[in-house]
Amino acid sequence: MGPMNLYFDVRDIFRAPRLALSGKKIWIMFIANIIGFVIYWILTMISLIVAGLPLGEAISRYGLYPCLVGYGGNVFAYIIWIVGLLAWLVALLLACTAVARVTYKQLKGDEFYSSGDAWKYVKKHWHAAVFTHLSIVIIALFFVVLAVIFALIGKIPYFGELFVGIPYLLWFCGSLFVVYTVIVLIVSIFFTHAIVATLEEDTMGAVFQNYSITWSQPWRMVLYLILTYSLIGAGVLVFGYFMVMSYSLFTQLFGHDLLMGMKLSNMVGWASQIVLPNCSSIACTSIPDVPTSLGPMEYVGGFFIAISLFFINVVVLSYALSIQVVAETTAIIIFKKKSDDENLLERKDEEELETEEEKETEWGTGSSEETSDETEMAQEAVEDTDKEVTETDTDSSEEKDT
Repeated sequence: MGPMNLYFDVRDIFRAPRLALSGKKIWIMFIANIIGFVIYWILTMISLIVAGLPLGEAISRYGLYPCLVGYGGNVFAYIIWIVGLLAWLVALLLACTAVARVTYKQLKGDEFYSSGDAWKYVKKHWHAAVFTHLSIVIIALFFVVLAVIFALIGKIPYFGELFVGIPYLLWFCGSLFVVYTVIVLIVSIFFTHAIVATLEEDTMGAVFQNYSITWSQPWRMVLYLILTYSLIGAGVLVFGYFMVMSYSLFTQLFGHDLLMGMKLSNMVGWASQIVLPNCSSIACTSIPDVPTSLGPMEYVGGFFIAISLFFINVVVLSYALSIQVVAETTAIIIFKKKSDDENLLERKDEEELETEEEKETEWGTGSSEETSDETEMAQEAVEDTDKEVTETDTDSSEEKDT
């Protein structure tokens, strides 16, 4: 298949909800969210214990959604909690890069690009997806540290006033660059994964591309981001509506008085209270009341229902993130076309180049084998000819002797 026909303008962003509704993309985001959340939950519980809260009380108070902020704690507890938060964030950054790569290959016409192939690509380029934001932060901090050093020099009597006053425009430009770098850092949060997936940049290349996009196409970028989050809201609203309707149908059918009745209502009510505590939205109106007590087996069944409901909520979140990544990947392709008049869908990516090199290597090996076979056949033909000449000479000698 050939590449998808794009308009290379805002109309292409409207494809995001449809392209994001893919089991492959949602699965990638789902796995990353589950892994990241489990790490975050474990480390946050440890941080609460370090802060002085017993494990049983921490689970009873926070349940599935613990957070150290609001409870307080020592520095060590906050370090553990921040590590857990960063682990979840890194998992999402890598998953966004994988989904962006799948989207890019799909737009190029490769519908068979698997999630495994995407993770292989991320394994090779993970440093750019993770460290680009850190690099931009370091750039900003470098200029801030320089400003502090120059300000200290400015405290020197007589010389300090001249040192600060004469090159004031230089200091002003440096301050302006720091402000611009902070804006670039915000932009990098939205577009770095798409840059790594489509342009195949390393860390410094991704940093440069973020600066370039922020400078060359700010209004188009802002417009696309506003449209992206509007589409996320609409897409999640429709997707969540079908999830809620499925939940209601299951509850009403299995919970009929002639079937499971109150037994199902008790299990679903208990599980929903764990997964969606204090839920007051319209989607929660069909949740049964929380029972005062459950039987032993009802607790077991309710536990598995709670896990299933949690997974369903993660699927909805994963779909929302997929819409965001698809829209931002499409936006990068549009930006590149507008700025450099380069169609990234027609460019050969590194995997296609590797495939061509492998084919050339195989062809070269096959040609060498054919050449060696032809040489052997020629040698055998020469040997056969020599044998025939020798036999002919022998026969002629015998005839002469006779």
